[in-house]
Amino acid sequence: MTDSLAMEIGKNALILTLQLALPVLVFSLITGLTISILQAVTQIQEFTLTFIPKLLATMLALAIFGPWMLNKLIDFTTSIFVNLPTYIK
Repeated sequence: MTDSLAMEIGKNALILTLQLALPVLVFSLITGLTISILQAVTQIQEFTLTFIPKLLATMLALAIFGPWMLNKLIDFTTSIFVNLPTYIK
């Protein structure tokens, strides 16, 4: 395995990680910002008001994007195993 090939595999793995994390992070970010704005408007400063909606948003994002995430992971893993003889040379 050459250095450039190892770097390419690592780059692809990092890009895939970012692609998989982005939907969940965006859902949590939007939920957190919305709850923070509502807390600022109503002057209610309660920690659980931010925690529970973010948890629910994360679960919703995983339910919506879970199959897509799993397919992306399966495709990446399959490509690694299919090309394994090439990597070993």
